[in-house]
Amino acid sequence: MASEDIAQLTDSLAKTKVEGGGELSFKGKSLKLNTAQDAEEVIREIEDFEGLHALRLEGNTVGLEAAKAIAKVLEKKPDLKRCHWSDMFTGRLRSEIPPSLISLGDALITAGAQLTELDLSDNAFGPDGVRGFEALLKSPACFTLQELKLNNCGMGIGGGKILAAALTECYKKSSSHGKPLALKVFIAGRNRLENDGATALAEAFRLIGTLEEVHMPQNGINHAGITALAESFKANSLLKVINLNDNTFTEKGGIAMAEALKTLRQVEVINFGDCLVRSKGAQAIATALKEGLHKLKELNLSFCEIKRDAAVVLAESVEDRSELQKLDLNGNCLGEGGCEQVQEILEGISMANILGSLSDDEGDEDEDEDEVDDDDDDDDDDDDEDDEEDVEEEEEEEDVDDNENRTKPNKISSHVSTPAAPPKLPVDASTFLSFPSPEKLVRMGPKRSTMIMQQIDVADTEKVVQTFIQVSSVYRDDSEVKAAVEETIDGLMKKAFESRGFQENLFITSLLVHMGLLKSEDKIKTVQHLNGPLLTLNHMVQQNYFPKSLVPILLAFISKPNRVLENNASARHTLLHNLHNL
Repeated sequence: MASEDIAQLTDSLAKTKVEGGGELSFKGKSLKLNTAQDAEEVIREIEDFEGLHALRLEGNTVGLEAAKAIAKVLEKKPDLKRCHWSDMFTGRLRSEIPPSLISLGDALITAGAQLTELDLSDNAFGPDGVRGFEALLKSPACFTLQELKLNNCGMGIGGGKILAAALTECYKKSSSHGKPLALKVFIAGRNRLENDGATALAEAFRLIGTLEEVHMPQNGINHAGITALAESFKANSLLKVINLNDNTFTEKGGIAMAEALKTLRQVEVINFGDCLVRSKGAQAIATALKEGLHKLKELNLSFCEIKRDAAVVLAESVEDRSELQKLDLNGNCLGEGGCEQVQEILEGISMANILGSLSDDEGDEDEDEDEVDDDDDDDDDDDDEDDEEDVEEEEEEEDVDDNENRTKPNKISSHVSTPAAPPKLPVDASTFLSFPSPEKLVRMGPKRSTMIMQQIDVADTEKVVQTFIQVSSVYRDDSEVKAAVEETIDGLMKKAFESRGFQENLFITSLLVHMGLLKSEDKIKTVQHLNGPLLTLNHMVQQNYFPKSLVPILLAFISKPNRVLENNASARHTLLHNLHNL
């Protein structure tokens, strides 16, 4: 069953009161419970529910007085095991949340509950909020805890340290009672834990030793914290899922994590996307793959500044990994030749189907830059990295067309083994979408539009947006390429807009996000060069299939001052002119 199907099934079940399963759910009812009187109906249902094992309060807002009233009835519910209490303090003052959590926690302790799951995600309570359930974590009520979910709570370094100390005490106390804490799932993404918070938690993890899943994405952790976590993972031999997406490994962290992976035999999912693992870190992970990780199903090393040679080593390392279903190397620095080489290697070992899209590849870098990286492997100075990115953005458009043909002084010998004109792969839709180029689109022939539409479910709005970006990015003034782009877009978008399930407003919003014209809370890789997408949009808005209701939205964002748009003044002017005439 796909993960999306599982999520939908879980959500469906969460919205139903299932007495046989012992779950009482108020999920997503948007209840505003300020006082005990406001909470009377909730209290009555809890009180009347025999054998309550799980209580879902997500998607409501609970004030201090209401929390105290609910806590009172929970004192008589010793069978409660699962507390799904994420997103239940919306709009509350931060000062209200800790005492509310203390009341609820004390009730569970009084009841003699033995929790297996505690979910307080999306509550934004900060470090003080951790104090609110600190006593609960240290109590016998949590000696049996298996899943702790604290995603997006704003704990910070201080909260991370408090949490680590509470988990450590829980382990020690439960051990003294003859049954040590056996935590299996730990989730704490988007909490600004940074190195100190991660290091404190790593010590607790090392002590516990039973973790099966660790999710800590977007925490500002650098190589010191990553190394501490890697050491703690060695003590957790049952680890199956490691998600550290969008932290900053650098090569030191990548190598340390690779050493930890060599000791783990149960790992199924590794997500180090957007972690700046770099080539040396990737090569170390490839070595770990060759030596073990036989149960691995997914490996995400996208947007990690991995270069061609390291990507090739990674591709070669997955041979005989029969369980592997997905390899994500998108957004690295392979260049078109490197992307094709990786694809050829995987095809040669009958594993081409595991490779994700490479459409956001950053292109092969100059060898001179390699030398700079070698001298500065673990320079964590963000300003320097930002400066380098700015320079690359200014130069990339000029360089990209000539990238394959440039000669590189004093580096000729390194290219001797690479054929000057590698054999071209058959151009089908998958080949084009994996690494789009004008030549490939033209070579697909007159059925290109049909071929691409067969690969895309137009009910998947995000997939349609990605395909629009992939096709429009190869737009050129050359009449043959221009015609191929416009014909393909017409086929795709006509089918999408005429489809009953297609969400046109979501499409245009997502497209603006991908173009960098609208901010998003999610981590989205935006298009670097907008000339092609803008001119393709200009063509699309003039077609009969394009909904005229979307014109004001486009006008609003294309008209706004924006540095990226100013760099594409001609295409922007053309689009604005036609939008005004519609």
